[in-house]
Amino acid sequence: MSSFKKATKSFRRIHQERSQPKSRKNLGLLEKKKDYKIRARHWHRKQDLLLALRRKAEEKNPDEFYYKMTSTKLQDGVHETSAAEPTVTEDQQKLMKTQDICYVQMKCMSEAKKIERLKGELHFLESEEESGRHTFFVDTKDEVSSFDLASRLDTDPELIPRIFNRPKLHTLQTRPVVGSTDPRVLKRQARTRAQQYHLLEQHVAREAKLLVTQQKIQTRKDLLDKRQKVKVKPETKSSPAIYRFKLERQR
Repeated sequence: MSSFKKATKSFRRIHQERSQPKSRKNLGLLEKKKDYKIRARHWHRKQDLLLALRRKAEEKNPDEFYYKMTSTKLQDGVHETSAAEPTVTEDQQKLMKTQDICYVQMKCMSEAKKIERLKGELHFLESEEESGRHTFFVDTKDEVSSFDLASRLDTDPELIPRIFNRPKLHTLQTRPVVGSTDPRVLKRQARTRAQQYHLLEQHVAREAKLLVTQQKIQTRKDLLDKRQKVKVKPETKSSPAIYRFKLERQR
């Protein structure tokens, strides 16, 4: 029993490593065993890594080929990999990972209906930047000096600045003039029309993006088929990949 008590930790003498002598304090702290073990472990790890690299270089086959060679080049002694251009945008990736093809089709049909409604409201395809040029041809120079634009267009002189909705005289005699001739009102109408055309362009661009996303999702579903296929055209951000499948007779 006494020998067991001597073996317990409470009766054991605590081991203390010596400190740095006063004459060598200018050299810093004395390295303890735990510090030596960490340093030795790091040194052995580096030696093992160097040995593995040395063996890999000795056993390397100079005629060996791997596919990363096609996208890697040596630049100033350093191997650099040329980053491939992404074929899927962030918006397309979010839709393809979180939504199915039915949702994308529904959004695409919604955008198409909005486009048709805006096209029905915008009857004239003029923009604010266009000057509305109209060239008239005459036979002689005298006709140029005496040319009257109002009589040539058969309309009222006050309606000449209008680019569109310029009725003729016989229409003015039978129906009232639609709209105002005030420049401020016309400028406000032109601004509103430009905003509507800008909104139409946004809907058209959104519909095109949704259509591309829908085609990419459908292509990925078709690739789940085990039939033989050949890639005809690679995938890009603006177009899906095109595959040609082998024709097989179905029962």
